[in-house]
Amino acid sequence: MRDRMNVYFPPELLKQITDLADRKRLSRSAIVEAAVASFLSPDGADRQEAAFTRRLDRLSRQMQRLERDVGLSAETLALFIRFWLTITPPLPNAAQAVAQLKGRERFEGFVEALGRRLQKGQSFLREIPHDIIHTKVDEPGS
Repeated sequence: MRDRMNVYFPPELLKQITDLADRKRLSRSAIVEAAVASFLSPDGADRQEAAFTRRLDRLSRQMQRLERDVGLSAETLALFIRFWLTITPPLPNAAQAVAQLKGRERFEGFVEALGRRLQKGQSFLREIPHDIIHTKVDEPGS
């Protein structure tokens, strides 16, 4: 036995129900009944939780990649600065003006090269295999 229930839908939702019923060759009542049953079923919450879990896992992996990339960038910069400060002798006052001009010229070349790499979608961080970092960290004596 079935009980009758009158329900009011917004026109656009009713059109979607009618279109789906026509495509599936079912009655509108069958479509609405299936939707309500799905909404009330206990496994609906499990499906939603699984979807949230997948999304959180994906976000966690993205955060791990970001953390790795930022760590690599910081280490690369620190290593370069230490190396540069170690090998670069101080310049006499008379040579500083020429060195500043040459430095500006080199920096402009660096920015242009960086712009070209970024336009091509190239990334230094993508060139570093993920395995190398884990191998170095996992090695004894590191």
